[in-house]
Amino acid sequence: MNELQLKYGCNPNQKPSRIYMEDGQELPVTILSGRPGYINFLDAFNGWQLVQELKKETGLPAATSFKHVSPAGAAVGLPMSDVLRKIYWVDDLGDLSPLACAYARARGADRMSSFGDFIALSDVCDKDTARLIKREVSDGVIAPGYTDEALELLRSKKNGNYVVIQMDENYRPAPLERKQVYGITFEQGRQELPIDDELLSNIVTENKEMPAEAVRDLKIALITLKYTQSNSVCFVKDGQAIGVGAGQQSRIHCTRLAGSKADNWWLRQCPKVLELPFRDDIRRADRDNAIDLYIGEEYMDVLDDGKWENIFTVKPEVFTREEKRAWLDQMTDVVLGSDAFFPFYDNIERAKKSGVKYIAEPGGSVRDDLVIDCCNKNGMVMAFTGIRLFHH
Repeated sequence: MNELQLKYGCNPNQKPSRIYMEDGQELPVTILSGRPGYINFLDAFNGWQLVQELKKETGLPAATSFKHVSPAGAAVGLPMSDVLRKIYWVDDLGDLSPLACAYARARGADRMSSFGDFIALSDVCDKDTARLIKREVSDGVIAPGYTDEALELLRSKKNGNYVVIQMDENYRPAPLERKQVYGITFEQGRQELPIDDELLSNIVTENKEMPAEAVRDLKIALITLKYTQSNSVCFVKDGQAIGVGAGQQSRIHCTRLAGSKADNWWLRQCPKVLELPFRDDIRRADRDNAIDLYIGEEYMDVLDDGKWENIFTVKPEVFTREEKRAWLDQMTDVVLGSDAFFPFYDNIERAKKSGVKYIAEPGGSVRDDLVIDCCNKNGMVMAFTGIRLFHH
């Protein structure tokens, strides 16, 4: 099969739609369940590249949660603390495999954005991972294979319509890639830049101490950025993206967006949030929405009389700005990657508020000296990669 007809393109009125191999070769995918759409495949193929690269550079199973051709989260398969298991709603699933931990982390960092995601897995999908996927609102998954138990679980999702794609691990694309815009064909060499230790070796700040964990996390940030719609920045901590700012025209807006997501991830771990008295009949997605409102500026949307009764058994106290700031000040050793240089030091000042200590960016701005000075004043470590990572 070198061609697959799709229901429609990006929107229902865009017909006909298909994916196909121009050279006549077989498509490197097998559809095991459901009927993938145009955007499903865009997410699947970008996500597949991301997790394969994460696995190669870290040696750990990897997962990503994609929405609208950018990752909402990406992570490697490190164990989770009890707090993370609770805020990711997996504390009732017992011990999880490394691959399931990777997806729980990828899905859990920004659950609002991951709602209805498309999943990519670096390894064969096992039963633990399938159990987790089955209970979440998701469009589909791509992986190199599935155990029999996992496939049975996934095929039962969405009344048998859940999209399950098996990817040929041996497939290698041509070195040139093409796409059409307005009937005109664009061609470029594929982005094959390896994200390795050497890329992070040019440390330009006074503080040059970069532990192995920070190097690993900076790799995760930069690999994630390779497959994120630009402009983009990515905050990472403990082996997982905790905030992705994608598709913003201004770099500082990328940093603010990603930083606010990283802040929300940390605020969800505050005991005051962990102990919110939810009613037993509130679904996970509604809890996510309520938490997002509670820790944000629109908290009265869930605390007003006549509203809190539908969500909580007891009316929670307001989570004040002072309390939030005090908790956020405990978040440390976060890393930040940027797909292009920081033109102003305001990005560094914003990153500091979210606990960033380690930064990787291309360098090359006329204001590099001011950005470096700001890092030095805050005791940060910054590496210049010399390489831009735009993705469109």
